[in-house]
Amino acid sequence: MTFDLPRLLLLFLSIVSIAWSKEIKDIEFARPHGYSLTLDAWRPDDAQVRGAVILVHGGGWEAGDKRTYIGPWFTTLTAAGIPWFTINYRLAPRFPHPAAVEDIEAAVAWVRGHAREYQVDPDRIVLMGESAGGHLAALAALRDKVKVAGLVSFYGIHDIPQWKIQRGELPRNIALYLPQANDAALVEASPITYVKRGQAPVLLVHGTADQGVPWQQSQSFCEATRKVGARCDMQLIEGAPHGVENWEKELRFQIWKAPTVAWLHRQLR
Repeated sequence: MTFDLPRLLLLFLSIVSIAWSKEIKDIEFARPHGYSLTLDAWRPDDAQVRGAVILVHGGGWEAGDKRTYIGPWFTTLTAAGIPWFTINYRLAPRFPHPAAVEDIEAAVAWVRGHAREYQVDPDRIVLMGESAGGHLAALAALRDKVKVAGLVSFYGIHDIPQWKIQRGELPRNIALYLPQANDAALVEASPITYVKRGQAPVLLVHGTADQGVPWQQSQSFCEATRKVGARCDMQLIEGAPHGVENWEKELRFQIWKAPTVAWLHRQLR
């Protein structure tokens, strides 16, 4: 009989972490115009103050909630002992841009305001989003309405005009998110527009076989970030499609976990 020691160690750490932890669900963090927004929170059940990650789900700006699409993030961060908050935000078409971005900014402000209660360092908060959530997290991190210690974007849309060219048309869900989808609106809603020196460090994770959001979206965003003297790290997952949950189907796609955790530990310590 053979034993996969790395897997056994990860399983052991996960069991220990879950045993000594606390998860709280459905906490209201904002009520814009009477619309209740909630989050779920997890943290180790001890007295240590830590940095934390706010998770932003994808879903094309029009679908999903705080528990969809990002299941692998919960288990990976929990096993690593990294506190996390996963949030709901208002969806298109009922709530067009910039409602969702404002909701993420409200979540950051809420976590900072409740930092002592949740034993979180308010100056060590990282935003982490995937797909449309990566786009929204990047906007919130770069618009300077709130301060964060880092941004992690998994296959996010960072340059909408470029995405339109790459796709050969403007995707339907962008038209729902941006009802006035003229050239100026596409630029205003693109995170790459706000890249600047002194911004929070960025980690980009992208599959090279992504048919929904070409990996060149991350490449050009990272190049623009480095060009202004800000820090950007990028990890390409060879052959991986769109969606971190799809990456769970093959072990070779799961190589994102250790580098992402290591990057987060550097930003949160």
